[in-house]
Amino acid sequence: MARGKFLLKVAGCQMSFHDAEVLAGLLKQAGYTEAAAPAEADVIVFQTCCVRETAERKLYGQVNELRGLKREKPGLIVGLAGCLAQKDREKALQRCPHLDFVLGTQRLGDLPQILAALRDGCQGIVDVDEGANLEGLPIARAEGVRAYVNISYGCNNFCTYCIVPYVRGPEKSRPPAAVLAEVEEAAQAGYREVMLLGQNVNTYGRDLEEPTDFAALLRRVDKVPQLARIRYMTSHPRDFTEEMIRAVRETEKVCEHFHLPLQAGSNRILAAMNRGYTRERYLKLVAKVRSLVPGASITTDLIVGFPGETEEDFQATLDMVERVRFDAAYTFIFSPREGTRAATLPGQVTAAVKKERLARLNALQNRISRELNEALVGRVVEILVEGPSKNNPDRLAGRTRTNKLVHFTGPASLRGEQVKVRIKRAFTWTLDGDLVTPPN
Repeated sequence: MARGKFLLKVAGCQMSFHDAEVLAGLLKQAGYTEAAAPAEADVIVFQTCCVRETAERKLYGQVNELRGLKREKPGLIVGLAGCLAQKDREKALQRCPHLDFVLGTQRLGDLPQILAALRDGCQGIVDVDEGANLEGLPIARAEGVRAYVNISYGCNNFCTYCIVPYVRGPEKSRPPAAVLAEVEEAAQAGYREVMLLGQNVNTYGRDLEEPTDFAALLRRVDKVPQLARIRYMTSHPRDFTEEMIRAVRETEKVCEHFHLPLQAGSNRILAAMNRGYTRERYLKLVAKVRSLVPGASITTDLIVGFPGETEEDFQATLDMVERVRFDAAYTFIFSPREGTRAATLPGQVTAAVKKERLARLNALQNRISRELNEALVGRVVEILVEGPSKNNPDRLAGRTRTNKLVHFTGPASLRGEQVKVRIKRAFTWTLDGDLVTPPN
């Protein structure tokens, strides 16, 4: 029996988007169908992120925009889920009194019961306890060629700037059999690429009753038929072993793309961040990757304006960017998160200095990204076609194994296929090309 319609508003990382797929699966299993707009919905759930203050403010602003709709539709249920819900708990209800429920990161499976309780007259439900079993929940995957599969939940690293361990809980690996079963199910459903998700995939399996490691998991997933490609997110440079690099080299489907979040180039700042490695150790890891997997792409995350960062420290970051020559970098201004150690550290950098340093960092990285892309002009690359380009629906888009985004002209029927494209133009973040052999 149809319950009504739901709408999910999703923000954050790949893990947040996958959590939204679980929420959608639960809602559909409970009899809800998807709404196209808020005015059509009977249930609206915000699947949230709280890594940065700007994202948090934006999300609360979006929630508050629904006050008028709540007055017009008294039966409308509005909920907050995800990391922001886990962090703020009862505070979320104080900040947005029209919220009906707050659902924590480890309580996704409780959603149907919460909706039933609200229909029975309960109000202001906060469900954020830790330790729930997340296995066996239904998943309504987004359309496309890529399926997200969790291999672990939570994080044990406690980098001093990061809120994630506090809102996602301690690290807990899924058994390999559960991961493989989900990957096989996704492949049989037609997904051509799988993205293995964990806050730190490199420590996967250490906590299991029968310990294993990420390299062994990659080798097992590589044997799943019907899959074309395997990616993973996120890794930690401290825990990236040579065996993991060899697993990438020796498997058929694992892509030659290494995302190695550096965060800072100064050893002093890296220590203050509790990252567990030095710039020298990071450079050795990069050299090992390039030695064992020639042609691999390396991307990173970088933070500017961490407390106590001097101009000399920032120059060390620029120096690392020049030395490594990352294919791309996700760059951020330090955002103090209440509850983290870095939020109370002395030497907070002014907003003006952080903004100026970010501009310099982006200018350097953009130049390098463009130079590396320009080196591909004239070469033939293999891409997995993802579908129409977001910027031009008359063209197709796909990615190389090294995660370069390529646009080209071709029939829509190529979605999910691996095709050869000759690169003819390079831009900072994308490539433009032509099909080498047009389809019959």
